[in-house]
Amino acid sequence: MEKQFDILTNNIIYINEVSENKHDRAPLLDAMMKYRDSKSVPFDVPGHKFGRGAADLAGIYGEEILALDFNSMKCLDILSNPVSVIKEAEALLADAYGGDHGFFVVNGTSAAVRSMIMAVCKPGEKIIVPRNAHKSAISGLIMSGAMPVYVQPEYDKSLGLFHGMDTDFVKKAIDENPDAKAVFVINPTYYGAVSDLREIVDYAHDRNMAVIVDEAHGAHLKFHGDLPPSAMEAGADIASISTHKTGGSMSQSSVIVSREGMVSASRIRSCLNMNGTTSSSYILMGSIDSARRNLALRGEEIFDRILELCRWARDEINKLDGFYAFGKEIKGLPGVYDFDETKLVVNTCGIGMTGFELYDLLRDEYNIQLELGDTYNVLAIISLGDSWHQLSRLVEALKDISSRKYGIKKVVNHLKDVGELECRMTPRDAYYSNTETVAFRESAGRISCESIMAYPPGIPIVIPGEVITENVIEYALFLKENNALITDIEDNGLESIKVAL
Repeated sequence: MEKQFDILTNNIIYINEVSENKHDRAPLLDAMMKYRDSKSVPFDVPGHKFGRGAADLAGIYGEEILALDFNSMKCLDILSNPVSVIKEAEALLADAYGGDHGFFVVNGTSAAVRSMIMAVCKPGEKIIVPRNAHKSAISGLIMSGAMPVYVQPEYDKSLGLFHGMDTDFVKKAIDENPDAKAVFVINPTYYGAVSDLREIVDYAHDRNMAVIVDEAHGAHLKFHGDLPPSAMEAGADIASISTHKTGGSMSQSSVIVSREGMVSASRIRSCLNMNGTTSSSYILMGSIDSARRNLALRGEEIFDRILELCRWARDEINKLDGFYAFGKEIKGLPGVYDFDETKLVVNTCGIGMTGFELYDLLRDEYNIQLELGDTYNVLAIISLGDSWHQLSRLVEALKDISSRKYGIKKVVNHLKDVGELECRMTPRDAYYSNTETVAFRESAGRISCESIMAYPPGIPIVIPGEVITENVIEYALFLKENNALITDIEDNGLESIKVAL
């Protein structure tokens, strides 16, 4: 049986096994490798010339990677206006995800989210948005000039985190804003909660509203029957998908998938070109092509194994004193229509530690790097590169921490949720308004012209245009005291903030 080695995923592909499947092809990646093997004499950019001019970097990254770092040319197509191998690869992407159009993105899903909002909303037009949307959505509101109608996600006091949007609240926002152009949905949330996307789509479409989906953490959903439905399966119009997060492509690579009808494919391309680079990375695009092939051919098998690992790890963690790793049992809670089991969230309240403390402890003493720690939880994202050996290391570390720490400190006292904030200006108007700088501790009652957030996850505590409250100040200072990475505010020491005059 003939074998082919995929250099970007380290997978051996058995050609005879996939020869009847159109997804066994990776047209862009194949063209890249063909050009590399042609031994062309380059007088174009990049200037390292297949790595020959960057020996130190080649020694670190490997000569093979730099030999695939190309500039746009006829034989490799161009992302801003694809007509050959990129166009073919994007068509395969759309097919794999069940859409009509596919788009490669090399500026991350943040650029994809901004482009989606700009493609659907003109300045002054309304868009219904969950208040726990990623900061890229807020950037999209500023750049497009769209007017947000915020829907408060469901806050789970027992776990200290936000879930998805309750369907009734979304319907209420739609009914109260019949002139809205679109509804923005997160599928799934960072912590794995999924709203009833199909019902939201049907209700929005009946009122001629497009449905935009941030599927940054759902690149894998389409490829296993035990996972919640993907955006395209639920009938959404357009979705941004972080293939690099759970799909196996390289960091910063992302995609958009859309269906024909309410959102123009040419408009999406135009907005992506405004948000993107004219020097698109072929290494990143090739990794998307490779990841799509791998998911389309082997996704069910891969996530059979991953789901088995996740269920085992949850069971083991829930035997430990002080820790709780929630799973499918939270289905049916407000804002949780379904749950993505590949998000391994461990609640720390019972151990008497904050998630920030556990995150640091696991990294510093056990050499285990988690995705994030927050006030009451830590999150491990489990995906196609994980193994039982890695999961067992995490479980054993938590077992050791439980034996050492349980009962020493009291259960963490819950801070108040910052609550629903008053929005007095659009994000765009606040961002471009005349400002003054005031002491952050004395800013309650003022309109913020900056965002404040901890990254990850990059969900704003306050958004430009919202009124700062004492709860916002208290919570932001708590994050600072716990060494969270505060971003997007000019003074990330939280001594001052820009507010509207």
